[in-house]
Amino acid sequence: MSAPASAPLPMLQALLGGPSMAQRRALAKAITLLESTRPDHRQQADALLNALLPHTGGAFRLGISGVPGVGKSTFIEALGLHLIGLGHRVAVLAVDPSSSVSGGSILGDKTRMEKLSVHPHAFIRPSPSGGTLGGVAAKTREAMLVCEAAGYDIVIVETVGVGQSETAVANMTDLFCVLQLPNAGDDLQAIKKGIMELADLIVINKADLDPDAATRAQAQITSALRLLGLHGRPETDCHDPTRWQPRVIQLSALHARGIETFWQAVDDYRRLQSAAGGLQARRQRQARAWMWERIEAGLREAFIRHPAVQARLPALTDDVLAGRMVASVAARQLLAVFGFGAALTDAAAAVQQAAIPSSA
Repeated sequence: MSAPASAPLPMLQALLGGPSMAQRRALAKAITLLESTRPDHRQQADALLNALLPHTGGAFRLGISGVPGVGKSTFIEALGLHLIGLGHRVAVLAVDPSSSVSGGSILGDKTRMEKLSVHPHAFIRPSPSGGTLGGVAAKTREAMLVCEAAGYDIVIVETVGVGQSETAVANMTDLFCVLQLPNAGDDLQAIKKGIMELADLIVINKADLDPDAATRAQAQITSALRLLGLHGRPETDCHDPTRWQPRVIQLSALHARGIETFWQAVDDYRRLQSAAGGLQARRQRQARAWMWERIEAGLREAFIRHPAVQARLPALTDDVLAGRMVASVAARQLLAVFGFGAALTDAAAAVQQAAIPSSA
């Protein structure tokens, strides 16, 4: 059995060595290492994360989502420059959609953040979604930890352009913000469950283009949030005076108007949740969910690579496509050759045995 890999020492030292060009290079290389699929790189990345773990957890994690064209990158640049002016160091993890045809990504978010991308107190890393669902990349959580260990105290995650169901970023950040356009829909659209009911802050961007429409949208969404009632967070209680009530804010990111109001709302949320223990509880749930998500991904990868599965998969797939076998039956047969069949049989037998009354 091979010895466990150790963290790359020069990279580790540079990451923890304080703000410098060497740290920025090490941060970029570390995220590349995290995103690698090579087994030896995966072992080095795991060792690096474990070594950095004691230095993480001190940043505020902000998720930004919204439909394509809502102005996420422009908003993040205006916000990032404002935060740097307040003395913060800002890391931006921007997720770019991968083509379902070619598999490639443009990774052009930095070109929309011309001022922020060259600022010495900012770090911007575009990453491809790589087919990962939910609007984020597979290694976004790991990249957040590396940025925190490098001393960035504000970490912003920008999702791909999303619809109503891409909510993964809400499960990895401290505050989830959804950007909306002034003419984003009617009252019914505003109360649809999904991304809206998970938002801690809702921003009506480009309010300068149509102030009347922005005001109507703000009123509609505010009313819809009242109709939704409970915020949907397990840690919240409708009778708890410390419970956060989601807010709706108008702003113009292009002209940097309303950024101070937005950050004041973030500060209000942060103070309230910190005092009530909400942030710690939220991160604990996210860490547990992250562990199980990685377990599921690992099992799927192991299943696909299993020699017995690879031997049976083509024939069973042909049977399903030709209508000779039901898909669920084929799935159970593949699970059985993978080794799940015995485990499922044993579990069913245990349940049946437990249901039989004792004759004693």
